[in-house]
Amino acid sequence: MKNLKAIIVDDERLARINLRKLLAQHKQIEIVGEAGSCSEAGSLINFYKPDLIFLDIQLSGETGFDLLEIANPAVKVVFVTAYDEYALRAFEINAMDYLLKPVDPERLKVTVERLCGAENEEKERKTGFEYTDKIYARLNNYTSRFISISSITFIEPVGNYSMAYTINKQHFLVLKTLKQWEDELPADHFIRIHRSSIINIDHIDRIEKDTMAQQKAYIKNLPQPLEVSRRYARRLKNIFSNPVLTV
Repeated sequence: MKNLKAIIVDDERLARINLRKLLAQHKQIEIVGEAGSCSEAGSLINFYKPDLIFLDIQLSGETGFDLLEIANPAVKVVFVTAYDEYALRAFEINAMDYLLKPVDPERLKVTVERLCGAENEEKERKTGFEYTDKIYARLNNYTSRFISISSITFIEPVGNYSMAYTINKQHFLVLKTLKQWEDELPADHFIRIHRSSIINIDHIDRIEKDTMAQQKAYIKNLPQPLEVSRRYARRLKNIFSNPVLTV
């Protein structure tokens, strides 16, 4: 397995030095840069295109979550922080792990093993759903039926479950996280536009900007538009060259 290119983002120089020393024991991780702010980290990300970010949450005047709005959604994130109150939000955005300072070497070893295991699983994972596949889903307490993957318009999280909506206004609850859906759905048809939504690009009616320059995706047969976060906006924009879509 190739090494994982990583950057360390922390506004405390000593914390960056300590983490780099700990990571030096793990040859699978190659530290290519360090940053003390989101702007510095953004430049490193654009230049090195890292696989992984070790990210502090509380930075001077900003937070690590701000960086994730501009980072490539495919990059893996491990939060390294002195505070544990952000753990829930961290895992809501599919962070790989959450380490508390001072970082315990044995706990870091577990994290690295998890990262390498996830990398191997990603390479070995079988292709998920085909666009023409069907999934057997329960619509309510009395009705279950096969639903075409192509008919799914929008998926949102509901606790440990997720709710999927179809073009004919049906919806069904599935024991899958959005990350699982994202891994299994055909990437040429489905795209994540927010940490709480995946959409089928074939069912997009239009994309518009509101008065605050926030992008909204209008989905066919969905009464309200969906917010497109800045983190995913560029990825969505790159998909479309159709002039009908006002991205």
